[in-house]
Amino acid sequence: EVQLVESGGGLVQPGGSLRLSCAASGVTFDDYAIGWFRQAPGKEREGVSCISERHGKILYADSVKGRFTISSDTAKNTFYLQINSLKPGDTAVYYCAADLTHVAGLDPALYDYWGQGTQVTVSS
Repeated sequence: EVQLVESGGGLVQPGGSLRLSCAASGVTFDDYAIGWFRQAPGKEREGVSCISERHGKILYADSVKGRFTISSDTAKNTFYLQINSLKPGDTAVYYCAADLTHVAGLDPALYDYWGQGTQVTVSS
């Protein structure tokens, strides 16, 4: 059974940073691509970044380029999303998801498994 568990969210002031983690189990590292998504109240789920280690592919949404960095730790089977220069508009529940086809795009429909999400709130 594939399980994804996010952590690292919280309340942070504008301009601050957070590192979100996504711990994966039930799959091996090369079996899937990982995407990070976010969903603010009343808005659709938005893809912010994805990574496919198998294909050496990393994507970022234009809205987060230069501020978000996706990375992985193969030994821990864990993925990270470093978020810098946080803005109030970044407030959302952040989810990680696994794509077993390795397309590694930013469309939520590509992803097969989802974590439960972690809340990020940016406020002074």
